[in-house]
Amino acid sequence: MELPDLEGRKAIIGVYLKKVKCDKIDVDVVARATAGSSGAELTNIVNEAALRAVRMRRSKVTTADLEESVETVIADVQKKGKVISDEEKKIVSHHEIGHALVAALQNHSVPVHKITIFPRTSGALGYTMQVDKGEQVLMNCEDLFNRIATLTEGPGGRGSGAWVCHDRCFERHRAGHLPLPWLLVMV
Repeated sequence: MELPDLEGRKAIIGVYLKKVKCDKIDVDVVARATAGSSGAELTNIVNEAALRAVRMRRSKVTTADLEESVETVIADVQKKGKVISDEEKKIVSHHEIGHALVAALQNHSVPVHKITIFPRTSGALGYTMQVDKGEQVLMNCEDLFNRIATLTEGPGGRGSGAWVCHDRCFERHRAGHLPLPWLLVMV
C-alpha cells in the first residue's frame, strides 16, 4: 500500500482529530511536516498530541501539540534530563545553524521550519527541520544537490562546526597548548 499524499494525510489527520477535543488546527502545516508518514504514524501523532495536551493540563489539542508530536514520532522524545555543557550546546547550535544557512542560501531549497538543540532519545543532540510548501514527487538535479548540500552543510561538510573547531584549535596551537601535528589532524 502506498503512503498517503498531502491530501490523504490531511484527510487522515482530520478523521483522527474528530475523536479528540481540539482548537482550530492548521491541518495543512501538520500534513506538510509529515511527508512520508503512514496512516499509523499519523494516528500516533494525533494520540501523542492528545497526551501532550493532558500533560500540559489543557482540555483541547492545539496545532503546537501536533507539531511537537510530529517531532516526537519522527525524531523521538526530548531528553529533558540530559545535561550537556554550554560548550557542547554552542557546538550543536553552530552545527544546526550551518544546516539552516546552507538551506537559506540555496535557490530552491525547502524552507527551514524549526531549529532545535534539545537532545532526543534517538541520540540526536539537535536538528534542523525543513517543511516543503507542497508535495514533491520528483527531484531534479538542482533539488537533489540542494538537499545533499543542506544535509552535509555544503561541499566541505560539517562547515560551521569545522570553522569553530579550527579557530579554537589554531588558538590553542598558538598558545602552545596543542602541538602542530594534532592541529593538522583536526583540520
